[in-house]
Amino acid sequence: MKRQKGFSLIELLIVVAIILIIAAIAIPNLLRSRMAANEASAVGTLRTINTGEVTFQTTYPTVGFAGLAALGGVAATCATPTGASSSGACLIDNVIAAAPNQKSGYTFTATAAGGTPTVTYATTAIPIALGQSGQRAFCSDQSGVIRFNAGGAGCTNTDPAL
Repeated sequence: MKRQKGFSLIELLIVVAIILIIAAIAIPNLLRSRMAANEASAVGTLRTINTGEVTFQTTYPTVGFAGLAALGGVAATCATPTGASSSGACLIDNVIAAAPNQKSGYTFTATAAGGTPTVTYATTAIPIALGQSGQRAFCSDQSGVIRFNAGGAGCTNTDPAL
């Protein structure tokens, strides 16, 4: 009598069950890690925007602070030494400066106010999909202090600092 070699159905089912258990443990950790990476990227981007605002205000003192569109610039004009202007300063990446102002699961806004020259600005970073792309919202203003809101829906200058 010839004996067949190979795995039985029970052995294969046990292996599949073990793989599913490992996946059930690993996937939530992967999602949490991705959210943490998105949040770190949002904080870094807010720091970049803060630096851009200060540079813009120093370069164009009669204008003051600016919105995201003015901090960015068209790639063709930014490539030339004289391409920057107060309407496109080439200080931040156009991924952030141009609509829809999204990067790494967050939507960014920057508004300037206070007359001419504008003396205040406020920036925010809100998760695109709360609980999936990020859990916390972040904000900053002309003080340069980055703040967070654990609820993730919005952030104000009264929220705790990082």
